[in-house]
Amino acid sequence: MTTNPQIESDRGAAPRGALDGVRVLELGTLIAGPYCGRLLGDMGADVVKVEAPDRPDPLRDWGQGGQKLFWRVHARNKRCISLDLRTDAGKEIFLDLARTADVVVESFRPGTLERWGIGYDVLSELNPRLILARVSGYGQTGPYSERPGYASVAEGISGLRHLNGFPGQAPPRIALSLGDSLGGMFAFQGVLAALYARERTGRGQVVDAALSEASLAIQESTIPDYHKVGHVRQPSGTRLERIAPSNIYKSSDGLWVIIAANQDTLWMRLAAAMGRPELGTDPRYADHTARGDRQDELDEMIGEWAARYSAEDLVAILDKFDVVTGPVNTVAEVMVDPQFNAREMFVDHIDPSLAPGDDGYDPEPVKGVGVIPKLSDTAGGIRFGGASRPGTHTDEVLAEVLGYDADTLARLRDAGTIA
Repeated sequence: MTTNPQIESDRGAAPRGALDGVRVLELGTLIAGPYCGRLLGDMGADVVKVEAPDRPDPLRDWGQGGQKLFWRVHARNKRCISLDLRTDAGKEIFLDLARTADVVVESFRPGTLERWGIGYDVLSELNPRLILARVSGYGQTGPYSERPGYASVAEGISGLRHLNGFPGQAPPRIALSLGDSLGGMFAFQGVLAALYARERTGRGQVVDAALSEASLAIQESTIPDYHKVGHVRQPSGTRLERIAPSNIYKSSDGLWVIIAANQDTLWMRLAAAMGRPELGTDPRYADHTARGDRQDELDEMIGEWAARYSAEDLVAILDKFDVVTGPVNTVAEVMVDPQFNAREMFVDHIDPSLAPGDDGYDPEPVKGVGVIPKLSDTAGGIRFGGASRPGTHTDEVLAEVLGYDADTLARLRDAGTIA
C-alpha cells in the first residue's frame, strides 16, 4: 500500500482526544452504527472498522455528482481492515482483536453475532471489560426485534414522522436519515456511560440502542400530554401550535427569516423593534396564553412588518433589539457563515489510502463538519478522512495489534480471510 505522507504527519500532530487510548472495533454498515463509531473516533478513540472482503460498506458508493463523499466524512478517523467473519480463521482473528479492545460497535440485525459464534457471551468470556454497543431498528428484544430496521420506518413507528409537515398533508421526510443519526448518537452516549461505569465495576456491558426508541426519545412532552389529557400533537407546519410568535417570515427580497419572541420579555423587545412598544404590554398579547390564543393574528402582523425589509436588514434590526432571529440557510450559505467559520466548523478530510500518483488521488481535501462538542483540554480532531480503498489498514492493524509478520499476512490474504 502506498501511504500518504501528509496523513502520517497529521496523525502525529492531531490533538489527543478525551478517548485517546480506547480501542473500538466497528462492525456493520451504512449510517447508525458507523455514526457511533465516527463520534468515538472524533473524541480520540482508535476505531478499527471491519468489512467483509467481498462486501464492503455500501456507504462507500454514496454521494453526489459522481463523488463518493458521504464515506469520506463518515469514515473519518477509522482504520479500515478487510476480514471475513464467516470463516473460522476470520472469526479467530476478530476474537484476538476483541481481547485487546474496549468497545465493539455492531449494527446487524439482532442475532447475527450469535449465529456467527461471536455474541456477547463469547466476547465477555474472552474480555470481561469489553463493552458491546448494539444498534438496531427496534432493539435486541421485543416482537419487532428481528425485523430489518431503517431510519424512515423508525421515524414513522415512533410517531416522529407524524409530527412533520403541515396539517392535512402527507407527512414529509426531512432530507436526511435522521433516525439513523439519532440511533448512533444514543449508542455513543451509552458507550460513554458504560466506560464510566466500568471504572467502578471493572466489567463491560451491552449497550442496546434502537433507532425507533431514539426517535421517540426526542419528542418532548408528547407521551405525557396524551397519557394525562388525551392530546395528540399534530403537525403544525412552520410553527409550533400556541408557541407565539415563533415562525418564519418572508423578507422583501424573498428570503425566509426566523423570528422567535415567544417569551414575555422577548415579545416586548420585538414590539419595540417593530416601532410599536405599546403592544409589549397590551393584554391581548402580554403573556404566553394570550399570544397563543392570537397566534394567527400575530403571524399576520409580524409578516406584514417583516416584508418591508431585506433579510439582511431585518436580521440587523432584530439583533439590535436582542430578538432571537436568524436566516433559513442553504448549505451554500452555511459554508460562508462567519459564525461557523469562526468556530472552525469546516475542516479538511484527506483520504489516507491514496497518495500522489495513485488513481483517483485528489490533491484538494474534502471539507466536512468539525468535531462537536468542543472540549477545552482534550478536543480530539480529524486525524484523517475515510479511506476510499477497503482494507487500507489491514496489514498495519494486524501487525501492530496482533504482531502478525509478512508471511502470516500473505497466507491469510491468499486464503481470502483478509484483503
